[in-house]
Amino acid sequence: MEEQLYDDQTGEDALLFARVLDGAGGGRRIEWDEARNWQPDPARPLEVLWMHICRNQPGVQDWLEGMIGIPEPTAELLVSDRTRPRAFREGQTLVATLRGINFNPNAEPEDMVSMQLWCDGRRLITLRREKLQTPRDTLAEIDKGFGPTDAGSLITHLTELMIARMSRSIVDMNDHLDALEDQDPDDDAEEMLGQITTIRRNCLALKRHMSPQHEALERISRDAPAWFEDHDRREIAETIERLRRYLDDIDISKESAVVMQDEIRARAASSSEKATYMLTIVAGIFLPLGFVTGLLGINVGGMPGVNDGNAFWEVVALCSAILAVQLYLFWRWKWL
Repeated sequence: MEEQLYDDQTGEDALLFARVLDGAGGGRRIEWDEARNWQPDPARPLEVLWMHICRNQPGVQDWLEGMIGIPEPTAELLVSDRTRPRAFREGQTLVATLRGINFNPNAEPEDMVSMQLWCDGRRLITLRREKLQTPRDTLAEIDKGFGPTDAGSLITHLTELMIARMSRSIVDMNDHLDALEDQDPDDDAEEMLGQITTIRRNCLALKRHMSPQHEALERISRDAPAWFEDHDRREIAETIERLRRYLDDIDISKESAVVMQDEIRARAASSSEKATYMLTIVAGIFLPLGFVTGLLGINVGGMPGVNDGNAFWEVVALCSAILAVQLYLFWRWKWL
């Protein structure tokens, strides 16, 4: 169950949870009054404050500017809906916007959710609008005593979990593609094309958000302040490599979907062309026969064989001869 602490400045439940990391993998829970006035204690250099906030509550930006001292443009970015992944250094602070897969009920894979973060090495503030499972998983590890130990490792851990959860959607798409490949396109080509189109759209949406996230993580690894230690940079490098593999997997899934879509359309076009070809052959066979029977069927005087009892069979023989000649010519011309 989420912990929601009352914010007497905004009148809303802005703080979702807060912990003070002890530097050994654990942390203690603190309430809103203590969290908003918390200051680094020189006597406890390993302590780090982590606050997870719902950014769409009113007054959050004012609190970030007034109580934390974050510059107005940065505070506006942290609470805005402009959630394209990015990261930058601002003095000794790190600011980033990251995106992850939305696993909330009735959400599609392309419905990404964002998490903004601000950190000065002793305080980490993460903000979200939609529910995120990644902070909850990290919180559970801290409460059990084997979570991140400092601000840098907390950021890398959150990033790693967010990227790792993307593999679930990618694997689901690949499994769906494998199932479609085993399915007979003749059963329901239209439905298969619709499913493939959805997969392609999901691939494009994931690629659109994950590509700038790749750049944001590289920016963190390259430009983070000194409190972001070398082992944190190595962890971020591993996450970047994993994200690069996911991007390659998305490209492969997208190309596989394109190939499958082209194959289904080609088979449908081939089937249609074959039907049209057979209808053309049939029409070509019956055209001269129809001409002969139509010519002999006109009701004018002087038509030969009108009073001849064998005229009908003579016409049948003539039509049979014409049909035989046609079939022979079609065979010689390789139309049949």
